[in-house]
Amino acid sequence: MANFYLDNSDLKHHLNHPLMKRLVALKERNYTDAEKYDYAPIDFEDAMDSYEKVLEIAGEICGDIVAPNAESVDHEGPQVINGRVKYASGTEKNLDALVKAGLMGISIPRRYNGLNFSLVPYIMAADMVSRADAGFVNIWGLQDCAETIYEFASEEQKQKYLPRVCAGETMAMDLTEPDAGSDLQAVMLKATYSEKDGCWYLNGVKRFITNGDGHIALVLARSEEGTKDGRGLSMFIYDKNDGGVTVRRIENKMGIKGSPTCELVFKNAKAELCGDRKMGLIKYVMALMNGARLGIAAQSVGVSEAAYREALTYAQERRQFGKAIIEFPAVYEMLSLMKAKLDASRSLLYETTRFVDMYKVYEDISKERKLEKEERDEMKKYQRQADAFTPLAKGMSSEFCNQNAYDCVQIHGGSGFMKDYACERIYRDARITSIYEGTTQLQVVAAIRHVTTGTFLNMMKFYEQETICPELVPLQNRLKAMTEIYEKTVASVVETKDNEYIDFHARRMVEMAGHIIMGHLLLLDTTRCDSFRNSAEVYIHFGEAEVKKQAEFISKFNVEDLEFYRKG
Repeated sequence: MANFYLDNSDLKHHLNHPLMKRLVALKERNYTDAEKYDYAPIDFEDAMDSYEKVLEIAGEICGDIVAPNAESVDHEGPQVINGRVKYASGTEKNLDALVKAGLMGISIPRRYNGLNFSLVPYIMAADMVSRADAGFVNIWGLQDCAETIYEFASEEQKQKYLPRVCAGETMAMDLTEPDAGSDLQAVMLKATYSEKDGCWYLNGVKRFITNGDGHIALVLARSEEGTKDGRGLSMFIYDKNDGGVTVRRIENKMGIKGSPTCELVFKNAKAELCGDRKMGLIKYVMALMNGARLGIAAQSVGVSEAAYREALTYAQERRQFGKAIIEFPAVYEMLSLMKAKLDASRSLLYETTRFVDMYKVYEDISKERKLEKEERDEMKKYQRQADAFTPLAKGMSSEFCNQNAYDCVQIHGGSGFMKDYACERIYRDARITSIYEGTTQLQVVAAIRHVTTGTFLNMMKFYEQETICPELVPLQNRLKAMTEIYEKTVASVVETKDNEYIDFHARRMVEMAGHIIMGHLLLLDTTRCDSFRNSAEVYIHFGEAEVKKQAEFISKFNVEDLEFYRKG
């Protein structure tokens, strides 16, 4: 098989973004770690060399081990044996290979045995693992839960748990319950403090828990007796070594079948409070979910990559009426749009990752010293951009992932409906991306305030000022015209001051913003590398039509028309 890093030049393009020089210097504290650790980089070039070497190793494992195991894992799946999860044999081989390669704790600081990498190469590795097997990334990728421990746990807890994650132990986040899905305020798993031994104990049931039998779990539980809302919830760390949790069953899912989705029963399970009481949902879950949503955006991009490559190969090889089907306009149009959606999704993914990286590294530095005013202002800027772009990236990328998987099956025709071809599994795996870690509808709820407060519009204006190749100016002018339509449309909706009406059109306005921003990002990518030119042209054609369509729908819609939709 191919090396999934070396066979995809787009990854190296995004790794070498101009902001990385500054970002890595901040992450490495101007490379002072080299004084303490002989494997720490001494300068930017040394750091990037480390990133590339690790990504090459990850790419090799994805191509040679994870991808070839994907079909057998899909068929075998995990099992519950005596209340514990046993992974499919292919999953165990995948995990063993990645752990031995040191690909756990990628972004965790070196003092806890991590690699102290920027989030960008970590998300890049997740992108590749997802291309190889979307289900497996839900086991390996949950190491990002360690970020929450690093941000909010005590130093003693960090010293206890983070080295274990870096050594290869897996994680889980136990949030959902039978009666608490999207509405996590309804969580009722009970946490009781024992004065006798000074420990917390958890009792209740969790459902739909990805990798639920992981070694270390972050558990949302109700610590304040008599409460029924989010203010009574706290976050806890559960260590499987302490016992008290059994796996009742593994859900029989449509896709990502190698990833065990568990129903868990807690019976006096010993746990440690993480951070402050009553801040579980308000603060810690929000941080946890934002990281998870970035991870699902990466998963979506990886699945889109797999779908596009399967479709392209089949279209080049399959002959009908005396020629390869890729020569038919109906097929090459689908493929070009698949590639444009893939490239646009990836551009948005890594732009978002850089924003998250920048504000988090400043936040981390602020724990070591007081930030200068310019640093504080920059941290706030990147945090605002990360808050806006994270739901946009998760929402748009997961929807495009589903569309690309659909088109991949369509290009295969009848063969795509058969389990003989990987596209059937890819199609099933893709479907969950727009559902878990917050449905697309919930991403719209998170993103709409950045429409109404002007965050997205400000970013469009910012991108308009960026330097691009002269030959791309006509495309940039079309994006400017799309922005004018967007601005006028948003103003017409917001000026009604009718919250239900604004919510009704929220998805349309968020998608309009997404198309314009992704178009700008592709222009910037094309300026740095001409290989993105086709995708920029195709995507802006597509986005222009979508923006005009949504604007026209809204312009002809009256507040009174809501009544017809309420009646179903």
